[in-house]
Amino acid sequence: MKISRKKFLALAGLAGSSIIFPGNALLNYGKENKGKDNNSKASITYKKIKLNLGHTWTISRGSTDFKEDVFVYYTNEGITGIGEASHMTGTGQNADRTIEELKKIIPLYLNADPFKFYELTDEVNKEIKDISPAKAALDIALFDWLGKRLNIPVHRFFGLDPDKYVDTSFSIGYDKPEILKQKVKEADPYKILKVKLTSINDEEIIDTIRQVTDKPIRVDINEGWKNKEEAIRKIEWLSGQGVELVEQPMPVDMIEETRWLKERSPVPIIADEAVNTSKDIVPIAEAYDGINIKLMKSGGIMEAFRMAVVAGTLNLDIMIGCMIASSVAISAAVQLQPLARWLDLDGSLLISNDPFTGARFCDGHWIMPDEPGIGVKENRVQSNK
Repeated sequence: MKISRKKFLALAGLAGSSIIFPGNALLNYGKENKGKDNNSKASITYKKIKLNLGHTWTISRGSTDFKEDVFVYYTNEGITGIGEASHMTGTGQNADRTIEELKKIIPLYLNADPFKFYELTDEVNKEIKDISPAKAALDIALFDWLGKRLNIPVHRFFGLDPDKYVDTSFSIGYDKPEILKQKVKEADPYKILKVKLTSINDEEIIDTIRQVTDKPIRVDINEGWKNKEEAIRKIEWLSGQGVELVEQPMPVDMIEETRWLKERSPVPIIADEAVNTSKDIVPIAEAYDGINIKLMKSGGIMEAFRMAVVAGTLNLDIMIGCMIASSVAISAAVQLQPLARWLDLDGSLLISNDPFTGARFCDGHWIMPDEPGIGVKENRVQSNK
């Protein structure tokens, strides 16, 4: 789909609109603090923490037993905001690489007025053009600081209804049949299952799960299917097994094949690897029914909100997803929960040593924190090993 930026903005109703710029809460702050220096005494620190998984995590790109995330602390005016970088290890990201990227962009945050953050994303992208969890970590820390400074939760900053929620799915990674059954039984508190398929034994995996539960299932292929005819046959079969949607069934460069698949699929087709930021949405819009927004790919809360606005103008439904992460990244994503039709925020539920406490999970969904910022606090006892 080819469309000029000017025409797209006109069709979307975004030209000259402030809808992609939240922050009405800043108006009173600006009046009360006119002329004050707001970017003095800022400091940023970071540390690595090893997050242990309850089970070995396997998808089409590999397996792991732990994640090593980087946590960022932005301090200004005696207030500290916390952010997290969680990595897509299958693409070569890791904690050491994130730290090197943090070193490149931390000076931008130290020199910026925290209340003039809108164009900060563009400055950061000049330094690091590719996807980087370091961007997300600093953005989350800044928004956590802004919320604490204004004494409001981040969701209020965006004008979102804290009582609007959707049930989240809980992910089941690829494994042996007996282990799969054990994982499903352990997932009893969750109302929806998300199953990772690899193109190997897909039917056997679903059959195994159906032996122990009739819960709704969502499947994530992670680009694992390479043939559209095989893909539609599998989707039709999956639909008959109570599967609600299929996430990233084919490689991102197979746009025409995916569009063909979408036209014939009895369930929604959701883009994940095919979309990272708002700039990626228009070219793939006709091939998918919805997009999966992840803070670690978008670069943080600000860009995730932009993505939701652009997706809405193109009649794309929204899933908010995550990497395996602590309560910091999950609580940050939960702040945008009211924008989503589907939620896949289980990253902190998959680890056994969460070093933070944040959004509370109850009866299949997340309860929006009332505390200022993203609503997290650091636990006194944590493991860095």
